[in-house]
Order: sequence, then structure tokens, then C-alpha cells
Amino acid sequence: MLQVCSRAFIILLSLFAALTAVSQKRLVSCRVTASNGQELSMSAYLAEEVDEPPQYPGGEREMIKFINNERQYPSQAYEDGIQGRVLCSFIILEDGSLSFVDVIRGVEKSLNDEAIRVIEKMPRWSPGKIDGTPVATYCILPIAFRK
Repeated sequence: MLQVCSRAFIILLSLFAALTAVSQKRLVSCRVTASNGQELSMSAYLAEEVDEPPQYPGGEREMIKFINNERQYPSQAYEDGIQGRVLCSFIILEDGSLSFVDVIRGVEKSLNDEAIRVIEKMPRWSPGKIDGTPVATYCILPIAFRK
């Protein structure tokens, strides 16, 4: 019985150490393949972990207006009744520009492509900051397609 308790304690201690190490990592690494086939990578802070998160010009309400005005439902997907949320990730660079736009969880190719197009057309954001210094920040945003 003592041996079983010792093993359980060691497993819990190892799990705690692993979770503590993960929680201290504030950076994520993103990789994307450019149109020329070259693989690019970059590290960025998680949006939840910066002192001041990045912000769309005018705030969330303006971002939703932009998405709703810019998004064009692909006609074939609309006719076929395909709908859902495309979950996208991107990095807001120190100058507020967006880069490394990618689909984390897609719905269908035409919807995925449209979600990427909309995000890539967004204006510069106010960058995330740590101690008042702009930093590259990793963000996740769903783009919804509903009939």
C-alpha cells in the first residue's frame, strides 16, 4: 500500500512540476509555409498573458462590424447549406500589423479561405504590451458563417 501511495505521490508531483513549467511559458511558436514553399516561424506572447492585450481600432464592436461588412459567404457553400465557425489564429506584430494567419479548426475550404481573407484585410491593431513595450501577440478569432 505504501508503495502505491509513493507512486501516486511521485506521479502527482511530476504532473504539478510539468503544469508549473507550462504555465511559466509565455511564448508560443508559430510556423507557416509561404507561397514559395519556404517555412517561416515566429514566437509571440499569448494574448491572455500580456499586460495590455491587442485591440482592434475602435474595439470589439467595430471589429464585428468590419467582419460582417467584409465577409462574403462563398456562393457554392451557401447553396450547399455549409455553415459553421472557422477558428483562426494570427499574430499581431509590434507595429500592429497582422501576420501568420492560419486556420486552427476549419469548416470547408471556401469558408476557411474567406475567413483568412477577412482577417488579412483588417487594419492595424493597437499591439499587445508588456511593461508598456509593444510585443508580438498570438490571438485566436472565430469567423462565423450562418445562413
